[in-house]
This record gives sequence, C-alpha cells and structure tokens, in this order.
Amino acid sequence: MRKPIGVVGLGLLGRGITASLLERGFDVVAVVPTTAEHAAALPIIEQLLGELVEHGVAPQDLLIQWRSRLIQVTDWEPLADCSFVIESVYEDLKLKQSVFEEIERVVATDAVIASNTSAIPISVLQQKRKHPQRFVGMHWAEPAHATRFLELIRGESTSDETMLRTEELGRQLGKDPTICQKDVPGFIVNRIAYAMYREALHLVETGVADVETIDRSMRNTLGLWAASCGPFRWIDLTGGPALYGLAMQHVAVGLQGDKTPPEPLPQSLAELVRQDARGIANGHGFYEYTPEESARWEDRQRRHAWLVKDWLDAEFPIRNPAGSSD
Repeated sequence: MRKPIGVVGLGLLGRGITASLLERGFDVVAVVPTTAEHAAALPIIEQLLGELVEHGVAPQDLLIQWRSRLIQVTDWEPLADCSFVIESVYEDLKLKQSVFEEIERVVATDAVIASNTSAIPISVLQQKRKHPQRFVGMHWAEPAHATRFLELIRGESTSDETMLRTEELGRQLGKDPTICQKDVPGFIVNRIAYAMYREALHLVETGVADVETIDRSMRNTLGLWAASCGPFRWIDLTGGPALYGLAMQHVAVGLQGDKTPPEPLPQSLAELVRQDARGIANGHGFYEYTPEESARWEDRQRRHAWLVKDWLDAEFPIRNPAGSSD
C-alpha cells in the first residue's frame, strides 16, 4: 500500500502541488495553520482538478473521489505516516527552518523532505537538520498542476537515494524533472532568467526601448523556440556554435553597461568554433545529428513556429496602422 504524501502550505503553488498528487492517485496530508486556510484552498484545488479532467489528463470520476484522499490537518502528527513531505511555505529562511523542525520531529528517519524553494540554497536549508541527506530542492512552477516543469536541486549533503526517490516521484506525477547537480543561487532556470531580467531593465533605463516594446519583442521571439527546445538546441538550429561564437564576441560587450574588455569565449564554445560546428547544417554542434535527425528538427521547429504564430495572431492581433497590439 502506497504511503501518503505530505504537503505543508496551501498557497498558490501548494494548491497546484496537491492537485498534481491527487490527480495521480496519491493520498495527501495537507498541513496549514488554520481551518480557514483549508476552506480557502478547497475550491481552488477543485477548480484545478476540473481543468485536468477538462483537458483529458484525468478521468471524470476524479471529481467525485478526490476529497476522500485529501486529509486536511492543522497539526504535524498526521505527517508521521508520510514517506515524502513537500514543504511549500513562504520564501523565508526562518519560517522554513521552523517548519523543518516540526516535520523532522514526527516523520520517519527515511522520509524524504523536499523544499519548494526558488532561491534559498538547499545546502543552507540542510544546515542544523537531523538527517540532512534526505533534504532536497523541489522547485515547481505555476501552474503546478499543468506544467511539465520540475527542477530538482541537490544540496551539499543530499544523498543519491534521495535524488532518485524525488525524481521517481516527479515522473509519477507526469513531470519532466531536470536535476541541478550543484547548489548555485537561482538553480538553473531562475539563474538564466534573472540574467535576462537584468539586461531588460538595463535596456529600459538606457533608453534603448520601453517596457512594452521589450515585452513584445521577447514574446515574439522566445515563444518561437523556447517551448520546443532550449538555448543550446536553438543555437544548433540557427547557425550553430561557430556562428554564435563569432557573434558573442561583439554582443557580449557592454551587457548591462559593462565597460570591461570582452572575455575569451567559454572553453566549450571556443572548441566548437575551432571545429566549425554549424549545428544541423553539418551535423555537429552542441548535439550530433544524422541527416535524418537534422531534417526532423528543422521540420519540428517550423511546425512549432506556425503554432506560435497562429496563437499570437488570435490572442494579440497586429493593429494597422502600426501600433501596440497589447
């Protein structure tokens, strides 16, 4: 018999996490301080489960039986039966530490404790814990019940077993887990994203473009590829490392007003430039391609571009004469 999963905190992400677990047949022990918080979360959880049924992800009878598998509590003891607990409270170190103390007080020594944090280093959260090897980062994204995103972060003390069990749970929930093997601030996606946010703000403050223009520009470009591939694959599809390596020496100068001389290319990129790696054009880039794989990726990206264009045209029609469509 499968043990229940604990969820501590029913805010925006906690509700989505709970819906994800219920949809996949898990019993959930949900812990919040007050019954009022439970009452506020229930209709939202029901709405999220309704979306999953509406989109064909879950069967219709989920809407009938899910309440019998949600155990609503305001104390910690019911977590004792859980083999896995997901903490999803505010991004406050002291608060999270106090929550962990209560969880560790009642759960078995082999229970995994995951923190849904987007910024606090897991290695910091492991400090002063009784069994730090069982703590892991489990970074969800909104809407948690719908997205495939799940970022797993290994802290300095996280064991291999903990990582394996966390990844297994993620896959059971229909997610596509990515593993951050080194505990760095911002992990993977937020670290890349904040570099983009910082440069966007710099462009506004230096008069290159206004907020609305930058938003439209990024929407019309990132949407073109970001849902079908990542940055390395995109480089391979649009000229390859050899082309981007040459361009980077010019574009990277002056990012966020940096006045320092351009740094040498990253070693991995410099080597690919030396090898004249042109991605799908010659089958060699960050990935290797057979002619059939090159054609398949090219076709996939073209079809995705049309999907994005059709959606943008429907949601944000271009006005004529020229003007903002937002």
